[in-house]
Amino acid sequence: MLISPIPHTLRATVRVPGSKSLTNRALIIAALANGMTTIHNALESDDSARCVESLQRLGFVVGAKHASPLRVVGLGGHIPSSRAELFVGNAGTAARFLTAMLTLGHGEYIVDGDARMRERPIGDLVDALTQLGANIAPLNLQSPISNLCLPLKVIASGLKGGSAAISGEVSSQFLSGLLIAAPYAQSPVEIILKSDLNSKPYVDMTIAVMKDFGVSVERDGYSRFLIAPQKYKAQNEYMIESDASAASYFFAAPAIVGGTVRVENISRDSKQGDIAFLDVLQKMGCDVTEENNSIVVGAQHAAPLHDRPTHGGAPLRGIDIDMRDIPDTAQTLAAIAPFANSPTTIRGIASARVKETDRVAAMCNELRRVGVTVEEYDDGLKIYPCDKIRPATIQTYNDHRMAMAFALIGLRAAGITIENPSCVSKTFPNYFEVLETLRS
Repeated sequence: MLISPIPHTLRATVRVPGSKSLTNRALIIAALANGMTTIHNALESDDSARCVESLQRLGFVVGAKHASPLRVVGLGGHIPSSRAELFVGNAGTAARFLTAMLTLGHGEYIVDGDARMRERPIGDLVDALTQLGANIAPLNLQSPISNLCLPLKVIASGLKGGSAAISGEVSSQFLSGLLIAAPYAQSPVEIILKSDLNSKPYVDMTIAVMKDFGVSVERDGYSRFLIAPQKYKAQNEYMIESDASAASYFFAAPAIVGGTVRVENISRDSKQGDIAFLDVLQKMGCDVTEENNSIVVGAQHAAPLHDRPTHGGAPLRGIDIDMRDIPDTAQTLAAIAPFANSPTTIRGIASARVKETDRVAAMCNELRRVGVTVEEYDDGLKIYPCDKIRPATIQTYNDHRMAMAFALIGLRAAGITIENPSCVSKTFPNYFEVLETLRS
């Protein structure tokens, strides 16, 4: 897909889909609650579809009369099927949350994914669940447990509970999966972090959704969590916010093109940690305002390219930033950085190397492809300003965020083509249609 530059400053209003992270958390928790929950603005994408299909394979009633809302009939912690084979594709949240949930059942369950998901680690979660009394066996011979990946067999007879220590360095989804399942363990669950935790806001989000469904978590910062036996309460109506990660691309567009973009159905008080990307944009010189459950990002500047004058105003500034808490927006920043007036350094995203692709390497490869000078580090990269973006076909590595973020460069520089644009269906199937609305 060729992305054509926008020849004028922006003045647009957009609405992005519901949050993937909130949708999948709400789906799992609603299935564990007792009674029917109606979920509004649930994300319709490959990732959320994998979660819905898996719950249906487990015997839960999940569906919608039309496209929306989504109705989930929870069974109070009971898993109807005693045998099921679940295929999660490359949906990390579904893989991790379902594996933890399945330990509450009684029977044998298999969890598998696509080729990339079979490379993404899950050993820390399996180890912690084993400490709590679960019986989980790898279907591929792998050792040590730190290298464990799908497929897995969960031989379930309820989760005993007790104390478990877990590393937080690879993925916060492991801790979130434990937290979600813990209220239905037979005895209280204590979770102790034995390392620093990546993506802390996602754990805050998990605890917030648990609270929405009536379950409390006692915690000591991000080092210790205690969950007493409790039951989730079904919610008659549960609203999903617009996805902050998806919104980041539209928040970023004015930094590249100039003008303003308003994103609806989201606020600075969002449960989603990626809303902090707005702070990144402010540090770079953008204006951010909140109005009527919408956020407006503006930039009177747009740094000059060799064939295009500046719009005036202050230049876009490069920054040095640790993004370990919001790694999913690192690619968005990487797309903006070449247009800044000084280098941008992104740190703390070693965990991005085990996402849908090695995102650190992918960002460096594709920035170099368009003529940007980049330095690669173990946990990040340094991006230098570029006054002449080269035409190129961007390789996406079947990673939705590579496609969405790097398409932004094409809003400013001619000749940017996105390979395999359909990979955005993972979380934002109509992304390119919404991106086109910026032209009006």
